Formats: sequence, structure tokens, C-alpha cells
Amino acid sequence: MSAAGPPRPRRPGIFVTQPVAQSAVARLRRAATVTINPDASRILGRRALIDAVRRCDILFCLLHDGIDRSVIAANPRLRLIATQTIVPANIDVEAATTRRIPVTVVPPLTTEATADFAFGLILAVARRMIEGDRLVRAGKFPGAQSSLLLGAGVYGRTLGLVGGGGLIGKAVARRARGFAMRVVYWAPRRKSASEEREAGLTYVPLEELLRQSDFVSIHSPLNGETRHQIGAPELKLMKKTAFLINTARGAIVDEVALVRALASKDIAGAGLDVFEHEPKVEAALRKIPNVVLTPHLGSATAEVREALANVVADNILAFLAGKRPPNCVNPQVLTP
Repeated sequence: MSAAGPPRPRRPGIFVTQPVAQSAVARLRRAATVTINPDASRILGRRALIDAVRRCDILFCLLHDGIDRSVIAANPRLRLIATQTIVPANIDVEAATTRRIPVTVVPPLTTEATADFAFGLILAVARRMIEGDRLVRAGKFPGAQSSLLLGAGVYGRTLGLVGGGGLIGKAVARRARGFAMRVVYWAPRRKSASEEREAGLTYVPLEELLRQSDFVSIHSPLNGETRHQIGAPELKLMKKTAFLINTARGAIVDEVALVRALASKDIAGAGLDVFEHEPKVEAALRKIPNVVLTPHLGSATAEVREALANVVADNILAFLAGKRPPNCVNPQVLTP
């Protein structure tokens, strides 16, 4: 009778907080035991998240998962936090670093998808598409030339990009060319003349942008300086016929001030993919008909999400192979 060989090493356990691209999951399963929360319809509750973290070695998390100090402390064996986000805003990176846990992110692969969505919101709110959809579903059809749902034109109008000198702002500007729009932008640091020419952008001060634009689209990063960048004074500067579009971060807009501006018809409407306190959405916003509300869908195309998930897989597999993950935000924890 032959002697038993050495015990096989335990496969590392990975927990994924919501379903992600199967191609990434398949790659991970070749190196680890992968458990996935199967419910894509809601953010995993805190208690369930903590319970899952206690039983995994690696956490694969998404944008709205709150990975705070207590979640990180739930498992002394937690080895890696790999998020499918560009900025780890909902992760306590300091707490992870204290425990020498690497935190990895993904590069900005969402530019074109988010620009598509921003322009989609412009069209949807200006032409009252969502209101029309609800009307038809309710069994009503006012007639092709009824004045019931008169909207605003987009072709040939002025589009203002706040913080619009970055990748997504420029991508929105490219789409605006097809609608013969005049595109103005403001950013803390003005682009060079050659960049402006190439992107079809005209620089104007922020106040002038707000006064001139028929559509104001937000593209600033969220930081201490841009929180409530668009508040009551800025909304007052906008045309009463203008629309506010936000696909950046919700807290850039003061939602209380926005609700007041919409209710008093200081502006014509808004298209919002992000919210100040998401996943919670201001109750008053949900009651206003001239607002299009979507649940942070800017990157929600199959191709983009598959690419993002596979970057997360790259980070995890590099870590498991003893290599430095390519997108680590706290690489100091990887040094002996």
C-alpha cells in the first residue's frame, strides 16, 4: 500500500459581489474557487457582504459596494481587494493599506460608452422620449401632430461641457459634430489651441458657458473643489430653456438646488445617470416629469463590462502568480 502524498494546497477563494462577464469568471476559476452573488438587481447588503468577506481570500467588488474599515477587518486572511472601478472611492484604502492588503482598480475604458450615454440623455430629455414611452404604455396616443409632448431641438444648438477637456468631454464633443452643435467648454486648466481645434471646442469662462448653453453636460471629477460645483447660483445663470446632463458624479450637482430649479422652471429639464447620495435617489426628483433618471448606466455595454471584468481578472491572476498587479493603488504593501 503506497503512502499518501502531501496534502494538496487549498485553492484560494474569490467572492464576486454581483455577476460579471463569464469570460473573466472562467479565467479566475482556473486558478481559484469562485463564488458569485447571483443577484444583479440590487447592491449586496452590508451583512451579506461582511459574511462573504469572512469566507474569501480575495474580494472582487463593484462601484457601489461599500468596503469600509469594518468590512476589511471582518477577515484577517483577506489578501486582495480588486474593484471594477477607475477610482476606489467606496473603499477605505487607508484601512486596507494598514492591513497590507493591496487594492486594485481598472483603467479608464469607459470613455466612448459614457459619451454615448450622455448624448442619449440629451436626446431623451430634450425630445421627451421617456414621457412618450409612459404615455403609450398607458394606452394613450395623442396623435402624431399633437402639441402634448412638444420638446426642444438638439440640432444646431449650443452644448456646454463643464470640466469638458478630458476624454469623455472630448468624446461627447465628437458626437455633437453630427448634430452641427456649437460646443463650448470650461475646465480649470485650459487646453492648448491645437487640442481645442482638434476637438472642436471653444473655451469660455464657466459663468458664460452656463448663460450660453442649451445643454450643460457635467464632466468634472469629484473632489473637494467640485462638490456642489453646480448649485443654486449656477442653475440661476442657465437659460430657462436649457437642460442639465450629468454622467460624471452625482455630488457635483447640489440636488436640493436642482429640484428647486426644476420645480420653479428655472431650467427646462435634466438627464441624470448619477446622484448625490446614490444608490438613494432624491424622492422629489422621481416625481418631476421633465427629468430622465437612469441607475448609473454610463459603462453598461456588454463589451465595456467584459473588458473591465477581465482587467480585474488580470489584477487577481497577477497577484496569485506572485507578480505585482498592474493597477494597484497602494503598491507599497507589496514590498517586503
